[in-house]
Amino acid sequence: VDPATTISFPTSLTVPAKVKIPPLTLVGLGVRTVSFLGIKVYSVGFYADLNDPTLKIPKDMLPEEKIKHLVRNTACVVRIVPTRSTSYTHLRDAFMRALQSRMTKAKAEGALTEEQAQAIASPMRKLKSIFPNSSLSKHAAFDVFLTAPMLSKQRTLVFRDLGAIESDWVATELVLHYFEGNAPSPALKKSVLEKLETFEKP
Repeated sequence: VDPATTISFPTSLTVPAKVKIPPLTLVGLGVRTVSFLGIKVYSVGFYADLNDPTLKIPKDMLPEEKIKHLVRNTACVVRIVPTRSTSYTHLRDAFMRALQSRMTKAKAEGALTEEQAQAIASPMRKLKSIFPNSSLSKHAAFDVFLTAPMLSKQRTLVFRDLGAIESDWVATELVLHYFEGNAPSPALKKSVLEKLETFEKP
């Protein structure tokens, strides 16, 4: 349960899919607030396949690195539960802003070439187009599912009931933005870091 909103999150999450996906474990949760008034917008939970046999996480790895390792190497879900009715377009705009900001930063740091930037333009356009102009009801869970990596296949980011995009960069960067820099929910980031402090997978 998120103490800031009393919204509850299951400790384990099963993603409905044609291919069997192992249950994902709740790693942490927190509230997203806006403005200096601290208006609570939504609670957000982060789930990952902590039982993935391919994971290798030493205990002495920094928690920040453990998050990156999980996001880059196994299936994850970001579950967003609004505290009040909101619109899908609000979510879409926030996602697009986050990705554009990360793209600008990656280009400046030389981590993203012009060719790579051009390649992700199409999935970015698709992401922008799949969100309807309708509202997301108060306390209705909205899941963003990141598939586990597969050989010779781009990772897929599935927006529940809306559609999916395929792009390693877009998929991982959207999830990672919840844990880096000016994160949307510092409470989520803190919660996940604390949980992973002692987590290890030999």
